[in-house]
Parts: sequence; structure tokens; C-alpha cells
Amino acid sequence: MTIDVRDVPEATRYEARVEGESEVAGIAQYIRTTELIAFVHTEVEPGHEGGGVGSALARTALDQAGQANLRVLATCPFFAGWIARHPEYQDLLYQSRSRVSD
Repeated sequence: MTIDVRDVPEATRYEARVEGESEVAGIAQYIRTTELIAFVHTEVEPGHEGGGVGSALARTALDQAGQANLRVLATCPFFAGWIARHPEYQDLLYQSRSRVSD
């Protein structure tokens, strides 16, 4: 099964479609600035759960974030868990500066 993932900036989301099907199989909603992309919600249609749609969304979105030199904020539990299981993407994560008390 081939999964085509595309960024749809006007909808602020990535969309995944399975080859031969016209309907969207999954989405990854985001908020993007010039330096950061925050993944806030991921949804895979029930008929496609467990078929690699979520992984294809995450991999494509994160690869494109890396190519664009964006830091990633994974507020979506799916993206946070996916990155935790794929350490090769952890260097993309946004690291906030902790404040030091005087």
C-alpha cells in the first residue's frame, strides 16, 4: 500500500491519502512560524488505523521540518510518542530555555 503525504498550508495540516482512494486517510494539524512547527493534532480514519498512515504523516512532516530548519514542538500525543520511539528525530525538538532564579 502506497501512502501519499502532502503539506496543505491553506488548511494548516498534512494530509495522507492511500493510493487508489480519493478520501483523506489521515491528517496532522499544525501551527507554524518562521522558526517553529507545532504539531497539535493527528487523526487517522478508523479504516486505516494500524496501516502506517500515522507513521507516514509523522515521518514526512518531520523530514520536511528538518529540511526547512524548523524546530518541532510535539504537543500532539501521537507525534510526541512517535518521536520518542524514533530517536533520529529528537534533534528537531524545540528546547525551551529554563529560567534560573537569582
